[in-house]
Amino acid sequence: MKWILTLLIFSVCSQNSFASSPQVPDYLIYKKDTIPTYNLLVEHYLQKTQDDKGRLFDLSFRNSIDGTLGSSLNCWRGYQAIYKIENDSLFVTELINCHSLKDKTPNPNNYLRELFGDKVKNNKVFIDWFSGNISFPSKRNNNTELRWDGVFERIFLYETILTIGTGKVIQTKDEQNYIDLKNGIERLKQYSTRNTIFDRIKNYKWTKLDKFDCSELYSITIGKDGKVTDVTMTEYQKKESIKEYWDTKREYNHCIKSIQKSLSNLQFDIVKRKGEPIEEKVSIEMWFNKDGTIEKLD
Repeated sequence: MKWILTLLIFSVCSQNSFASSPQVPDYLIYKKDTIPTYNLLVEHYLQKTQDDKGRLFDLSFRNSIDGTLGSSLNCWRGYQAIYKIENDSLFVTELINCHSLKDKTPNPNNYLRELFGDKVKNNKVFIDWFSGNISFPSKRNNNTELRWDGVFERIFLYETILTIGTGKVIQTKDEQNYIDLKNGIERLKQYSTRNTIFDRIKNYKWTKLDKFDCSELYSITIGKDGKVTDVTMTEYQKKESIKEYWDTKREYNHCIKSIQKSLSNLQFDIVKRKGEPIEEKVSIEMWFNKDGTIEKLD
């Protein structure tokens, strides 16, 4: 399967940079603090009310509200929203052009009424369309970022979680998004998790390397309990693709099952998101040499 790796690398490098660029957050005013938030509440409204087909205020390409700022790879949605909590109610108070706060734009235009019309009361809109949890990093000296998806969402070790019911704050709590198990393997950093997994695979007593070539990009799922629950080849999720690109199903099965066995006894610590344990996928691309050694390509 080594011949296909060149195609995979080319495909990854050719992904649309617009879709994969880091995105700027919205902001939440909470107890006199202005906090970056990665909960796009205005987008929830747009999705529930209508499909705008990429148009905002009749702008055909979402990169700025009035179409004068040009393309912004770091703000695909075309705006930034400012939210505020008053008397346990959640409001959106401003809808401004991207980067207005960062650039310290004096008196940036507020497009709240253009989007919400008569829903604007006292220069704000009650967010009655949203129920769920929103989170932001707690103010602690030892706080740290646990995860970043490379584009938008960030998970912090310590977070404040607000539970919202149709726009009303019904619960506030502080959470630690990491459980340090007694015999668990540390996974505070993503790269350390990948290194642990690769070391287990590399040191596994592989068989049939003279017959089967397992060089591929793999996706390993760590479950909510910190155990490896699934191993797949990232590019071959369907039977049709396996049949088309693999010489035999035996070769494919041997590679998957060998990696599953090599990782079966691992117990990782548990990572959470907004206070709830999460699954996490770890991608590892490997090259199996003819001398039996294994290399990690990324």
